[in-house]
Amino acid sequence: MRPSPLILLSALALAACGGARQPPPWMRAAEKPRDENYHGGNAAMLLKYDANHDGTLTRDELISGLKAEFASHDTHHNGCLDAEQADAINQARVDADQSTATPVMDWNQDGCIDYTEFSAAPYSLFDQLDTNHDGKLTPKELQPAGAKPADTNPAPDQQNQSGRRGRRGGGGGNPPPQ
Repeated sequence: MRPSPLILLSALALAACGGARQPPPWMRAAEKPRDENYHGGNAAMLLKYDANHDGTLTRDELISGLKAEFASHDTHHNGCLDAEQADAINQARVDADQSTATPVMDWNQDGCIDYTEFSAAPYSLFDQLDTNHDGKLTPKELQPAGAKPADTNPAPDQQNQSGRRGRRGGGGGNPPPQ
């Protein structure tokens, strides 16, 4: 019994579709992994307050910078940002930082965003990153999570055949082939 021409055509069509499909970008060897610390990660929110640009942010620099920023947005000079002012701030933050933007919010819903509400996220982040609790964030503490310092690239003889970092020889968790 011979197979039906319809079955043969269907099998050929399925085989043709399956062979041309490429893996998603993150699985391709030539693709670089995406940067999970988009726009510098969380630390970028704080680095703009480093007044002397020495790479270390002190609590005093943070306080001075936040107070100056709040005053510049408080155009009514009443210690209160209204919904229209908050919308303008939030839009500017989204334009600059896209998905990593931290919005200002009227947490107690009294119609006024005061300095405490305005500065809550940066103060909280500062406290989280200040792991040794010395009142300053060093470049090491400001380094994006999971990032390695720039000078830790392996020597060429420490890269395996695929170009990835790892042990010489087999890489992965398996012993080198005999």
